[in-house]
Amino acid sequence: MKFLYGKQDWKTFDRGEENCYLMANGLGGFSSLSMIASCSRNDQAVLMACTHSPNHRFNMVHRLEEVLELGGEGSRMRRMFLSSQDFQCHEKREEGYRLQTEFAYEDYPTWNYLAEGVEVARTIALMQGRNVVGISYRIRNRSLDRATLRVRPHLQFVPKGQRLSVKQEFIFAKDRIQSNGQTLYLRTNGDCRELPVLYREDLYYQDDVRDGKMALGRSAVNHEICFSVEQGQEETLEIVYGMEEALPGMTEILQNVANHRKNLQGRFPDETARVLAAAADQFISQRDSTGEKTILAGFPFFEDWGRDTMIALVGCCLSTRQYDTARSILQTFMAHCRRGLMPNLFPEGTEAAAYNTVDAALLFILAVYEYIKRTGDNDFLKQAYPVMQDIIKWYAQGTDYGIHMDGDGLILAGQGYDQVTWMDVRVEDILPTPRHGKPVEVNAYWYNALRIMEEFSKGQSAGRAGTMGTQEEEPGYGALADKVHAAFGKLFWNEEKGCLRDVISGTPADDQVRCNQIWAVSLPFSLLPEEKEKQVVETVFRKLYTPVGLRSLAPEDAQFHPFYGGAQLDRDLAYHQGTVWTFPLGGYYLAYLKVHGYSRQAKSCVREQLRGIETALREGCVGQLPEIYDGENPVCSKGCFAQAWSVGEILRVYEALEQ
Repeated sequence: MKFLYGKQDWKTFDRGEENCYLMANGLGGFSSLSMIASCSRNDQAVLMACTHSPNHRFNMVHRLEEVLELGGEGSRMRRMFLSSQDFQCHEKREEGYRLQTEFAYEDYPTWNYLAEGVEVARTIALMQGRNVVGISYRIRNRSLDRATLRVRPHLQFVPKGQRLSVKQEFIFAKDRIQSNGQTLYLRTNGDCRELPVLYREDLYYQDDVRDGKMALGRSAVNHEICFSVEQGQEETLEIVYGMEEALPGMTEILQNVANHRKNLQGRFPDETARVLAAAADQFISQRDSTGEKTILAGFPFFEDWGRDTMIALVGCCLSTRQYDTARSILQTFMAHCRRGLMPNLFPEGTEAAAYNTVDAALLFILAVYEYIKRTGDNDFLKQAYPVMQDIIKWYAQGTDYGIHMDGDGLILAGQGYDQVTWMDVRVEDILPTPRHGKPVEVNAYWYNALRIMEEFSKGQSAGRAGTMGTQEEEPGYGALADKVHAAFGKLFWNEEKGCLRDVISGTPADDQVRCNQIWAVSLPFSLLPEEKEKQVVETVFRKLYTPVGLRSLAPEDAQFHPFYGGAQLDRDLAYHQGTVWTFPLGGYYLAYLKVHGYSRQAKSCVREQLRGIETALREGCVGQLPEIYDGENPVCSKGCFAQAWSVGEILRVYEALEQ
């Protein structure tokens, strides 16, 4: 699907920064600018290279300053910006967006400009598997003068999120720039010349300001590339930057992108689903420390996290039939399972892995189940089965972070300041969403994990023969699951509200209406009678549903926060207190289809409601789904502009619609 935008979409500079693009290279690196080619965040760049996959990222080429010159020297010279960028003094803005006629995005972004008879088409493309970006300018000169384009790349050469120091030195050679221990290579057919290093101090990032982050940025310019086109001629300027000495040309870069896209084509007949499949691929990255694949949680902020990976994997890898990638990711986590827990953050260098999550290990079992259903990979199951046994054992007997089984068979989790569910914000000694006790979704995962182990131990999983468990083990999982089933229905059902309690803790928070209950319905093994499942779905729809996600808390709740933004404290207090999250919407649609027997009418209803997702793909990061929206009126994407579990969970819905 080609996303096309016109001048009406950037009537003002601020409107022009509402949308951006994202290209990821499968190493953790990426390229992202706004649709007017500005940086509205410090974390945006023409080339954000990754020197050690997936998290050691350097902002190499931050932005491009572009000036088109027409006419001769002196007073006849007309100079106009094609680039757009905001500065602390807004009067200094580069306002090339006024000459911009089009922005388009499919596999890579293109921009068109028209200035006094000169047409300029800019293309930026990022190679897969390499820290290499290509930039081309096709210039068609229909004016009466020579046209000269001057491109000044603004450099940073600092780790993502850091601020460039004016003491940082830049060394320029004919085909490379060196600074801060990094070398950036250059290839161009333009006239490249060195400039005295100029530090631009006052780049202004309106999206960072909105998120309570650093408002101002700094960049350095040390070279310029010039390219002239005579009257009546059409020629193309090419510039390639990369972290390797032998750089390809633009033709090779575009072919690399086309070949990668061809490999993604396939299983989805629905055009929106194909867009989401391409979006899902952006999150899959190499991890150098393990030699296996991983899933980045979100761009531009997040790294690879255990919980996010396990939720995103089913849609991003299995629904798209990237089975080898899914297996690679699962094997990585298996190797790092400790005391029954999966890492929430992987170790980097000398740092230890963090295991502060109650759900990642249980979600791992669900992910293995989905993988085996689709592949019948019995060899992999033999590898994974002992790990899953270990998880069940530790959850039953007790492990870290207060995670243990109560006498009724349900799982307790969390202690002190340890927030171990996905609603895990902590602000010093404030827990905005305290969920210590028995969280509803965790116990739904636990029950499903037990039923899955019961199936695996008896050899009942699709595509398999033989049993995995021992005679002593086989009745244990089923008996414990029966016990959990009985306790769950008794404790969690809230007859007055016609839905499930969010947590069993003995506090008023227990009866808050939250989106977590939807997974007790959407998962394969049911915990409730069909009629109660339907009540949960209807209550969630009435209280929490929006076309772009589910609210994390019902609006009538006294703790509901209608807006997400401002200072860090304000954002943290709102994060799970009403803010709309896209990824639970997948669980809602799967639950709706389930309770209505996947009928033709139910599928038709879901397809109609998915139009909200189709429009969401045009807002924020083009062709992607974001992390969150405001709780009251979710019209503007916030948080990470591209989120793996948002994309993955909606892809699962499209897969279900086709079954």
